[in-house]
Amino acid sequence: MYLDANATTPIAEEVWQAMMPWLKENFHNPSSSSGGGKKARQAMEHARSQVASLLGAREEEIIFTSGGTEALNTAIRSLDKLCGEGDFLTSAVEHSAVLRSGEQLSRAMVRCGVNQAGEVQWDAYEAACERAAFVSIMAANNETGVVMDWARAATLAHQRGLPFLCDAVQAIGKIPISLANSAVDFMAISAHKFHGPKGIGALFARRGCRFQPLLFGGGQENGLRSGTENVAGIVGMGVAAELAQATMAAEGNYLLASLRDAFEQRVMNQLQGVIRNGAAGERLPNTSHLSFDGCEGAGLIILLDDKNVNCSTGSACMAGKQKPSHVQLAMGISEAQAKSSLRFSFSRFNTLEEVSKAATLVVQAVEKLRSVQGHGVGPVVVYTP
Repeated sequence: MYLDANATTPIAEEVWQAMMPWLKENFHNPSSSSGGGKKARQAMEHARSQVASLLGAREEEIIFTSGGTEALNTAIRSLDKLCGEGDFLTSAVEHSAVLRSGEQLSRAMVRCGVNQAGEVQWDAYEAACERAAFVSIMAANNETGVVMDWARAATLAHQRGLPFLCDAVQAIGKIPISLANSAVDFMAISAHKFHGPKGIGALFARRGCRFQPLLFGGGQENGLRSGTENVAGIVGMGVAAELAQATMAAEGNYLLASLRDAFEQRVMNQLQGVIRNGAAGERLPNTSHLSFDGCEGAGLIILLDDKNVNCSTGSACMAGKQKPSHVQLAMGISEAQAKSSLRFSFSRFNTLEEVSKAATLVVQAVEKLRSVQGHGVGPVVVYTP
């Protein structure tokens, strides 16, 4: 039972079938002037139109990258070089691809705080904009699923003449996003978050915005991102984008939200001491971030993995020692609560039956771990079958 779609999603069958010819017989370099190369170029441009349609963007505004991390690093480095004096303003709950990139800059990085719902504190944000050179705010948080008001953040930044970058890696394919009339200058997305292949993503760069490439070489992607293009991955991303757009148009958020809500209801009806983190604001329809009083997330992961339930801890594990998540600490969540958190994230390939079964197994795992830890014994006990 795979409930870790925010980490990566299973590739759609339609995507796989579309990619296969470009991995085998149609293997040509799209920069080649041969017939095969021209076909590869045409396939890439069709995929570019599919991705642009998903975002409500122009085709020439889509730059293919190796994924969301490269897209974010590219935009941040470009803005750092082209913007004048001022801070790099972001939020305290951004993905590490933004925060660690920001730490490498010579200018100061300011992390705007969030409230208990995980949303940007607007008074602090507007005050920080006065000293900023450019801004990056995510569309939705990868841990809690909290949806940010990125459109408002972009508008406030533009009112002060600040370029705006949005990390939409977790949001695309789950909630509708249109850049047609937005104030967003750059947006990063990644195919494997919406049933496409890994190793391919895109950076939206609004027409007319100043931009400096991160990678130099053969001048691919109209000179904006050098390196021979991953044709099969790009084709797969295009199909995944088209499928995501069609799915959202047909059913909106109903399927994902119904799975999430059924899971949460079953768990919370059968257990005391369960907290839904981020539930005070708008959340991604597929994401449930729960804290279990009296348990450690690391121990629960072990028990659930033994039952073939895949999910994630709400905090990172480093050097064998569980560290509280910077996202949860920024929301004012205690270290104990942060360490007791699990993230369950669903996809359209999940069923109500397996989600209900997974909820039952979560309840059993929590009860077992609480009975053990209630005697002062650590989670090492759960290693035994």
